[in-house]
Amino acid sequence: MFYTSQADELRAFLRDKMQLPFSDVGGGWLIFDVSEADIGVHPVEDAAHSGTHDISFYCDDIEGTVAGMRERGVEFDGEITDQGWGRAIRLTLPGGVQVQVYEPRYQKSKKTAPAPKAKTKKSVARPAAAAKSARRKPAATKKPARKPARKPAKSKRR
Repeated sequence: MFYTSQADELRAFLRDKMQLPFSDVGGGWLIFDVSEADIGVHPVEDAAHSGTHDISFYCDDIEGTVAGMRERGVEFDGEITDQGWGRAIRLTLPGGVQVQVYEPRYQKSKKTAPAPKAKTKKSVARPAAAAKSARRKPAATKKPARKPARKPAKSKRR
Protein backbone atom coordinates (compact mmCIF):
# COMPACT_ATOMS: atom_id res chain seq x y z
CA MET A 1 0.00 0.00 0.00
CA PHE A 2 1.36 3.38 -0.95
CA TYR A 3 0.24 6.41 1.05
CA THR A 4 0.60 9.63 -0.90
CA SER A 5 -0.75 13.15 -1.15
CA GLN A 6 -1.03 12.60 -4.93
CA ALA A 7 -3.08 9.39 -5.12
CA ASP A 8 -4.62 10.03 -8.57
CA GLU A 9 -1.24 10.89 -10.07
CA LEU A 10 0.43 7.85 -8.50
CA ARG A 11 -2.33 5.52 -9.73
CA ALA A 12 -1.96 6.97 -13.24
CA PHE A 13 1.84 6.53 -13.06
CA LEU A 14 1.57 2.87 -12.05
CA ARG A 15 -1.07 2.24 -14.73
CA ASP A 16 0.42 4.25 -17.63
CA LYS A 17 4.16 4.53 -17.02
CA MET A 18 4.86 1.22 -15.30
CA GLN A 19 2.02 -0.53 -17.15
CA LEU A 20 1.00 -2.64 -14.17
CA PRO A 21 -2.18 -4.69 -14.66
CA PHE A 22 -5.04 -3.47 -12.48
CA SER A 23 -8.71 -3.78 -11.57
CA ASP A 24 -10.83 -0.64 -11.54
CA VAL A 25 -13.05 -1.04 -8.48
CA GLY A 26 -14.79 2.31 -8.96
CA GLY A 27 -14.51 5.72 -7.38
CA GLY A 28 -11.03 6.25 -8.86
CA TRP A 29 -9.62 3.22 -7.04
CA LEU A 30 -7.29 1.04 -9.07
CA ILE A 31 -6.06 -2.15 -7.45
CA PHE A 32 -2.80 -3.26 -9.07
CA ASP A 33 -2.12 -6.93 -9.64
CA VAL A 34 1.42 -7.63 -8.54
CA SER A 35 1.05 -11.39 -8.32
CA GLU A 36 4.63 -12.28 -7.47
CA ALA A 37 6.75 -10.77 -4.73
CA ASP A 38 9.98 -11.32 -2.83
CA ILE A 39 10.60 -10.29 0.76
CA GLY A 40 14.10 -9.74 2.05
CA VAL A 41 15.03 -8.95 5.64
CA HIS A 42 18.15 -6.84 6.08
CA PRO A 43 19.97 -5.86 9.27
CA VAL A 44 20.59 -2.18 10.05
CA GLU A 45 23.42 -0.70 12.09
CA ASP A 46 21.57 2.52 12.93
CA ALA A 47 18.48 1.82 15.06
CA ALA A 48 16.84 4.91 13.53
CA HIS A 49 16.46 2.89 10.28
CA SER A 50 14.80 -0.06 11.99
CA GLY A 51 11.17 -0.48 10.98
CA THR A 52 11.66 1.06 7.54
CA HIS A 53 10.95 -0.68 4.25
CA ASP A 54 11.96 -0.34 0.61
CA ILE A 55 9.73 -1.19 -2.34
CA SER A 56 11.44 -2.62 -5.40
CA PHE A 57 10.11 -3.82 -8.74
CA TYR A 58 12.18 -6.49 -10.45
CA CYS A 59 12.58 -7.14 -14.16
CA ASP A 60 14.45 -9.53 -16.45
CA ASP A 61 16.10 -6.82 -18.59
CA ILE A 62 16.93 -3.59 -16.78
CA GLU A 63 18.19 -1.74 -19.86
CA GLY A 64 15.06 -2.56 -21.86
CA THR A 65 12.75 -1.80 -18.94
CA VAL A 66 14.37 1.56 -18.21
CA ALA A 67 14.43 2.50 -21.93
CA GLY A 68 10.71 1.68 -22.25
CA MET A 69 9.85 3.66 -19.13
CA ARG A 70 11.92 6.65 -20.34
CA GLU A 71 9.97 6.53 -23.63
CA ARG A 72 6.80 6.87 -21.53
CA GLY A 73 8.24 9.94 -19.80
CA VAL A 74 9.65 8.44 -16.60
CA GLU A 75 12.57 10.32 -15.03
CA PHE A 76 14.99 8.37 -12.86
CA ASP A 77 17.04 9.50 -9.84
CA GLY A 78 20.37 8.58 -11.43
CA GLU A 79 21.65 5.78 -13.62
CA ILE A 80 21.68 2.01 -13.39
CA THR A 81 24.19 0.86 -10.76
CA ASP A 82 25.74 -2.50 -9.94
CA GLN A 83 24.68 -3.52 -6.43
CA GLY A 84 26.43 -6.90 -6.37
CA TRP A 85 23.17 -8.86 -5.99
CA GLY A 86 21.86 -7.22 -9.17
CA ARG A 87 21.64 -4.00 -11.15
CA ALA A 88 19.26 -1.29 -9.95
CA ILE A 89 17.97 2.21 -10.58
CA ARG A 90 15.90 4.43 -8.28
CA LEU A 91 13.01 6.74 -9.09
CA THR A 92 10.58 8.94 -7.20
CA LEU A 93 6.89 8.41 -7.89
CA PRO A 94 4.22 11.11 -7.58
CA GLY A 95 3.76 12.14 -3.95
CA GLY A 96 7.42 11.52 -3.11
CA VAL A 97 7.25 7.71 -3.00
CA GLN A 98 10.75 6.34 -3.65
CA VAL A 99 11.18 2.92 -5.26
CA GLN A 100 13.74 1.06 -7.27
CA VAL A 101 13.66 -1.16 -10.33
CA TYR A 102 16.21 -3.97 -10.41
CA GLU A 103 17.38 -6.97 -12.37
CA PRO A 104 18.50 -9.67 -9.92
CA ARG A 105 21.61 -11.76 -10.46
CA TYR A 106 20.19 -14.57 -8.38
CA GLN A 107 17.81 -17.15 -9.77
CA LYS A 108 14.28 -16.53 -8.62
CA SER A 109 12.62 -19.59 -7.12
CA LYS A 110 9.90 -21.20 -9.22
CA LYS A 111 8.58 -23.14 -6.23
CA THR A 112 4.92 -23.03 -5.46
CA ALA A 113 3.48 -22.68 -2.00
CA PRO A 114 3.18 -25.97 -0.11
CA ALA A 115 -0.22 -27.61 -0.13
CA PRO A 116 -2.25 -26.84 2.98
CA LYS A 117 -2.08 -29.53 5.65
CA ALA A 118 -5.12 -31.63 6.33
CA LYS A 119 -7.24 -30.21 9.08
CA THR A 120 -6.58 -31.79 12.42
CA LYS A 121 -8.78 -31.82 15.45
CA LYS A 122 -7.88 -28.81 17.56
CA SER A 123 -7.81 -29.04 21.32
CA VAL A 124 -10.44 -26.96 23.00
CA ALA A 125 -9.74 -24.98 26.14
CA ARG A 126 -11.57 -26.46 29.11
CA PRO A 127 -12.09 -25.19 32.62
CA ALA A 128 -9.44 -26.42 35.06
CA ALA A 129 -11.80 -28.88 36.77
CA ALA A 130 -12.71 -30.49 33.46
CA ALA A 131 -9.06 -30.65 32.45
CA LYS A 132 -8.17 -32.28 35.79
CA SER A 133 -10.87 -34.91 35.44
CA ALA A 134 -9.72 -35.59 31.88
CA ARG A 135 -6.26 -36.48 33.25
CA ARG A 136 -7.63 -39.15 35.57
CA LYS A 137 -7.20 -42.74 34.61
CA PRO A 138 -10.24 -44.00 32.81
CA ALA A 139 -12.54 -46.14 34.86
CA ALA A 140 -12.01 -49.84 34.42
CA THR A 141 -14.39 -51.14 31.89
CA LYS A 142 -16.62 -53.84 33.12
CA LYS A 143 -16.53 -57.08 31.28
CA PRO A 144 -19.90 -58.61 30.61
CA ALA A 145 -20.91 -60.89 33.41
CA ARG A 146 -20.42 -64.52 32.64
CA LYS A 147 -23.40 -66.74 32.76
CA PRO A 148 -22.89 -69.58 35.14
CA ALA A 149 -21.95 -72.78 33.47
CA ARG A 150 -25.01 -74.78 32.78
CA LYS A 151 -25.22 -77.84 34.84
CA PRO A 152 -26.40 -80.88 33.04
CA ALA A 153 -30.02 -81.55 33.73
CA LYS A 154 -30.59 -84.32 36.18
CA SER A 155 -32.40 -87.12 34.72
CA LYS A 156 -35.55 -88.00 36.46
CA ARG A 157 -35.90 -91.53 37.54
CA ARG A 158 -39.25 -93.04 37.41
